[in-house]
Amino acid sequence: MKHSAILAGLLLGLVPLCAAAAQDMPGHRILQRLDTNGDGAISKDEILAARERLFKRLDRNGDGVIDENEIETARQAIEDRAQAAEARLGKRWRRMDKNGDGKVTENEFQASTPLFDLADRNGDGRLSADEIAAIRKIVAAHAN
Repeated sequence: MKHSAILAGLLLGLVPLCAAAAQDMPGHRILQRLDTNGDGAISKDEILAARERLFKRLDRNGDGVIDENEIETARQAIEDRAQAAEARLGKRWRRMDKNGDGKVTENEFQASTPLFDLADRNGDGRLSADEIAAIRKIVAAHAN
């Protein structure tokens, strides 16, 4: 049953979505990924193209079928990414805990803005459209 749920998620193209996508504007990240012609909507042809790309990624040996071993490989890759994300979360949490007491206060949480600080290239405490575009490009490159 567990493999059936994973396969269903993979075939629907839902598994690549991460926790960050759930916090993003509803549907925006999916739209960005699938709207290949940039018209602001996802056509059936774009869905079919995305499913074709997904099938090719899952069919690792290129024999035209997705077998149990290939699903297990995909499942393991998903699990590995989840464990890596969990490790990153722990590391970020420890960085926010400035006084090392094992707790992150609201002040410690609010004081931690690494993505903003990275994006604010000129250090003026404000993000310009160019700075936002640059950081989005970096984040998108890491997401793929």
